[in-house]
Amino acid sequence: LKVIAVDEQLRVIYEDNVHFDKDLPEFKTQGGVYIHSDRLTVTSPVLMWVKALDMILEKMKSSGFNFSQVRALSGAGQQHGSVYWKKGSIQILKNASSELPLHQSLKDCFSVSNSPIWMDSSTASQCSALEKAMGGAQHLASITGSRAYERFTGNQIAKIYSQNPEVYMQTERISLVSSFAASLFLGSYAPIDYSDGSGMNLLQIWEKIWSVSCLDACAPGLDEKLGFPVPSHSVLGPISPYYSQRYGFSPDCKIVAFTGDNPASLAGMRLQEGDIAISLGTSDTLFLWIQEPTPALEGHILCNPVDSRTYMALLCFKNGSLMREKIRDDCASGSWDEFSKALSSTAAGNNGNLGFYFDVMEITPEAVGIHRFNRDNQKVVSGFPKDVEIRALIEGQFMAKRIHAEKLGYKVSKYDEKA
Repeated sequence: LKVIAVDEQLRVIYEDNVHFDKDLPEFKTQGGVYIHSDRLTVTSPVLMWVKALDMILEKMKSSGFNFSQVRALSGAGQQHGSVYWKKGSIQILKNASSELPLHQSLKDCFSVSNSPIWMDSSTASQCSALEKAMGGAQHLASITGSRAYERFTGNQIAKIYSQNPEVYMQTERISLVSSFAASLFLGSYAPIDYSDGSGMNLLQIWEKIWSVSCLDACAPGLDEKLGFPVPSHSVLGPISPYYSQRYGFSPDCKIVAFTGDNPASLAGMRLQEGDIAISLGTSDTLFLWIQEPTPALEGHILCNPVDSRTYMALLCFKNGSLMREKIRDDCASGSWDEFSKALSSTAAGNNGNLGFYFDVMEITPEAVGIHRFNRDNQKVVSGFPKDVEIRALIEGQFMAKRIHAEKLGYKVSKYDEKA
């Protein structure tokens, strides 16, 4: 859990974090999560998140941070995870005593004590049931922006309903991780925002309302448990009196809707129409600002957090930096300097030599193995010379990103072509 305070010039004046495994060892998480024995189910304890919030605010207080100067507060949470509030919890949340840390007041408020999170992949049967109910994967994508994904919240809710219907019936509200965190500050159930809500397989991304057919396919009475979605930049209301009394926040401090980590990245990088951002990590992620998206079986279309009339697209490529490191080790003696020199020494276009490199099964597209082609479009089995291999890898990765971005509706303008 991280906190950053900025002044009116956007200068960072305070930052700190709580490390779940290290600072909250009593929860016995690894990487902040529990990986269950089936290796598919992955959860996090809800009370750990609440306790981490208590802890970080106490750290700020003891460092002399002046809470009374905070004018507004917002945040981002990992997408797709969900929190299940037990019936009657809203009263406890509203009336939490400022004498107690919040986790003590809320300890009995959750009907599901371990929240399913984005790493969970235990809902394959719920995904196929949802796609079937919606007339196929492409039809579901056309409505919600994505085909059914195991980590997406609708499928996680469907699993809880099918396995524990009584737990589902005891639940009065289901939050995403983002709207859950906002609820803690608001002292009331915060609505889900459009952008994070687009990662649930439940929101009609065009009309920005819940899809009744999707809700019905997942669980009964689900619309009442989700509340109405709102634009990602909505002011939800003033901070709960709990924080004014315990930490000295101004009662006028506004809570702005929290959103998911991916939409928050698009907003934080200040992307504008036509921009592309690429995160080069273990997996490579592509963020796009799109005016007229065409949802496909690969990738995701989400509502844009900055401008509710437009969209953002998200594409994930599993063979990212690990594949680059592998080729670096094989072709450049493990040195990025040598890798860069080889890249500079070869011509753009690589004289028509091209490669697609998938060490593990790729997400976009579903493929595995190394596939090399020469300028005559013939498959090359023996491998390329080292410098050609390095350029083939980099160009192949970026060409794939462009091709899949264009499939989702991204347009390369004439200006970009000239540049």
